[in-house]
Amino acid sequence: MPWSETPVPALMGDASGTPSEGTAGPALREDGVPQYAWGGAWVIVARGAYDLDTVAPLADALKTAAGEHPKVVLDASGVTFADSTFLNLLLVTHHAGTLRLAAPSAPVRRLCEITGVDGVLQIRDTVEDAALS
Repeated sequence: MPWSETPVPALMGDASGTPSEGTAGPALREDGVPQYAWGGAWVIVARGAYDLDTVAPLADALKTAAGEHPKVVLDASGVTFADSTFLNLLLVTHHAGTLRLAAPSAPVRRLCEITGVDGVLQIRDTVEDAALS
């Protein structure tokens, strides 16, 4: 199921604007990367193509999340292209904290398989599975 069709848990913002479970839709941060809390994890939604020229907003979001949350889930169902820059970002985030890769698109799954990263990262079929694991 593509990211645009994936059900998103309900969210609610607190006084600081930080979303939490309760009202509809992921929070779109200033950097344009949708994020929300789900099942005790912080979920970041990646969509589009990621290479050296486009990965910076996602890298910033993952770095911040890894520093602030005990578990980070990257919903990679909407990634249409990913290169070694994206792969490196996944590994750096994995080493910085608890990262789960959820619902990887075919290009992401293939990249993980051919590089052997699928044996290093915790990859789950859904955001819910990733958040609860």
